[in-house]
Amino acid sequence: MTEIKSRRRAVTSAASTAAVTALLTAGLALALAPAAHADSPSAPAPVPAAELAQARSAVQDTAVLDKVGHFFARKGVPPTRQLTIGAAEEARAASEAAPRLAGDTVPVYLLDPGFVAGTPGAPVAKAEFTASKVVAADGQSASVWTVRQGGAWKVVNIASGGDESDYAAKAAGSGGGTAFREPQVNAWYVLRDGRVLPLDDEARRSVGAGGVTLAAYQQLVHQRYGDKLPGSAYDRSGEGGGYQVDAAPEFAAVAQAPQAPGGGSALPAVTAAAALGVTALVGAGAVLRRRTGVRRG
Repeated sequence: MTEIKSRRRAVTSAASTAAVTALLTAGLALALAPAAHADSPSAPAPVPAAELAQARSAVQDTAVLDKVGHFFARKGVPPTRQLTIGAAEEARAASEAAPRLAGDTVPVYLLDPGFVAGTPGAPVAKAEFTASKVVAADGQSASVWTVRQGGAWKVVNIASGGDESDYAAKAAGSGGGTAFREPQVNAWYVLRDGRVLPLDDEARRSVGAGGVTLAAYQQLVHQRYGDKLPGSAYDRSGEGGGYQVDAAPEFAAVAQAPQAPGGGSALPAVTAAAALGVTALVGAGAVLRRRTGVRRG
């Protein structure tokens, strides 16, 4: 097994990361249904602009921005861990953070297991959640993730930094195409004109500075993960890891608050039984690993 170091990035907690996983595939399925056609059978299906607008609206909810303010005040330390500052000081710092959205709300495309398996017509990646970049008065930034659940867009995670939005913008500014991520090696690519091109150092180490054809990339990821897909011997042996969670505690307190007057939404409690790791190849299942380390092979 080869250990690969990846960029450390604070998340609200391991529980929230696991909880996101169980929601992702179902979350955007409804949003993608009307746009399931794509010019190429291996091109990711786009997310309608109206759905992205609804996802962005969910992030703009007062309760969500307050939670992001506390995230900034705590410098990403999850609520399950105690700070050296008191509650009053944290509340003051959260207010002073004055979180605001920056840039567009973007769909986040992650490597598709069907593509890895070589399923005919499978897209190279599929949208698993949306991300909205939020910045604080002191320059901190965070990515707020949403999925569509129960007919509405729900916030399910806050992660430090803005990779999801930043790489989408980088792809758009360098000639267009669809940015997507191979979570197992923390590599960001752009699919453009039938080629998979690198957007970060991990991707350059993976496919070279000039990128590869889509067919060559399929062979590459099949070689890496083809024997680790759901239902494989690797999966059945439990090598992919995984654990069960109940609720992401940092979301629960807000979720239990009364709904705002006029029908405004509160940040939902997220419950799930989620499996993490390379085996699942289901988007945020590998998110925790990108902040620490991943294994391949």
